[in-house]
Amino acid sequence: MAAVARAAVAGIVGRWAPLASRSTGLAARCCVRQVGSPAAAPLWKPKPLLWGSVPRAGTASVLSRGGFSVISLLPSILHQPARTVTYNSIKRGKRKTVKAVIARFLRLHNGLWVRRQAGYKKKLWKKSASQRKRLREFVLCTRTQCKLLDKMTTSFWKRRNWYVDDPYQKYHDRTNLRL
Repeated sequence: MAAVARAAVAGIVGRWAPLASRSTGLAARCCVRQVGSPAAAPLWKPKPLLWGSVPRAGTASVLSRGGFSVISLLPSILHQPARTVTYNSIKRGKRKTVKAVIARFLRLHNGLWVRRQAGYKKKLWKKSASQRKRLREFVLCTRTQCKLLDKMTTSFWKRRNWYVDDPYQKYHDRTNLRL
């Protein structure tokens, strides 16, 4: 019974797999090493201090102690995410339109934005006919999405256009619609 308890403690406290294949008895069958084996390594070994982290007479460093530097972690925490969107031109500082918005969305004159369903061109061979029909339909963007898309475009894209045989003509003017 004492050998079983010793093996259980060795499994919890000691290292498991690498030395278990070299040990014998119950510990070998349970994939743990025995506590009293001569190859036992200490559970904790103190790290020596590095010369860069040793505080000097008047310059005790709070951000680097005991061989660990917190300064190396700060850039990843304080780093601001980079946006590839150019809002202003370099030459005159005027607002610029994000071209991906123009390619993917359509703005109606009442301020709503229309988009296609996600995945309407993807893997159509495995989708049912009803699902393909539903994916062909257009979707109106939400209020917050419309505000964001308005910020990403200039007034040129918000003006009213009159096209011959416009399929969206009946959707440009809406009554009783509160934005």
